[in-house]
Amino acid sequence: MRTEQAGAASLGGDHVSPPGIRLGGIGDEAGPAWADQLAAITTLGWPQIELRNIDGVALADLEPAAFDRVVSTLDAAGLAVSCVDSRIGNWASTIDTPLAEDLRELTVLGDRCAALGTRLVRVMSYPNAGLDEEEWGRRVIDRLGTLAGHAERLGLVLVHENCVGWAGRDADRMLRLLGEVESPALRLLFDVGNGIAYDYDSYELLEQIVDRVAHVHVKDGLGDPTTQEYTLPGEGRCRVADCLALLLRHGYTGAWSIEPHVLLRPHTGEDRTAEFDGVGAFVAYGRRLERLIRDELPGPAGIDASPAGLVGRSA
Repeated sequence: MRTEQAGAASLGGDHVSPPGIRLGGIGDEAGPAWADQLAAITTLGWPQIELRNIDGVALADLEPAAFDRVVSTLDAAGLAVSCVDSRIGNWASTIDTPLAEDLRELTVLGDRCAALGTRLVRVMSYPNAGLDEEEWGRRVIDRLGTLAGHAERLGLVLVHENCVGWAGRDADRMLRLLGEVESPALRLLFDVGNGIAYDYDSYELLEQIVDRVAHVHVKDGLGDPTTQEYTLPGEGRCRVADCLALLLRHGYTGAWSIEPHVLLRPHTGEDRTAEFDGVGAFVAYGRRLERLIRDELPGPAGIDASPAGLVGRSA
């Protein structure tokens, strides 16, 4: 199995990603079928995939034989895994969800991440369950501290996404969470497009947390917390190019993993990938990100993204 340190993606022989950056995407955004997820990434020619659900089943719930098939097909395709997306702390849970459920999932993912060659596990910080703000925060910090300790023993790193939960949309809370847990097994995942649904400016948030980011999702769109329309990267209001350039200026190296949400929105149950060719939409999204990297990053990031400058670069 290739590790998450795989080389930069290429298209037509020219490296597309800036130095130190590896392009990938959350596979099930192309469709639930594992074959479609593989087809989307391999058509793009990118080196890695992010795993969430396989054939409609959460990675931690796959039967052993099904998981073994995932590993073998990834090996055959030469694909690395950048991160796995757990259900820990997400929109389907609350702070009252039994801790034992999360510890069980994390334990299973410990073994599976070792087989997949990745250490990163996406988590969130738990929707409230009627508690006052201070008690909610205290319990989130305690719980993620326990989970980070378990992750450290398993050789994993939890990456907390700026999404639902106590610390999901507030940089001060994110930094407080990291400071109070104080574990090398807890870092941040920055999703460029989450500010639309949760009513904050993603770029302004990133400015405050950029040095603590260990993984990145690329998403863009228009709208507000009541109604969202997700777009190709660079066609919404999330300042995708500015965010990516800021990450580069601060020395970020790692994945830029697309999560289009154009046809799939897991938190609402909406899935139109079969109706509208999820693989084709995923590939189109990836190609638009490649163009954005080439055309829009040189100025703000100081990167030579011309064809001559891209040839021969590696992560």
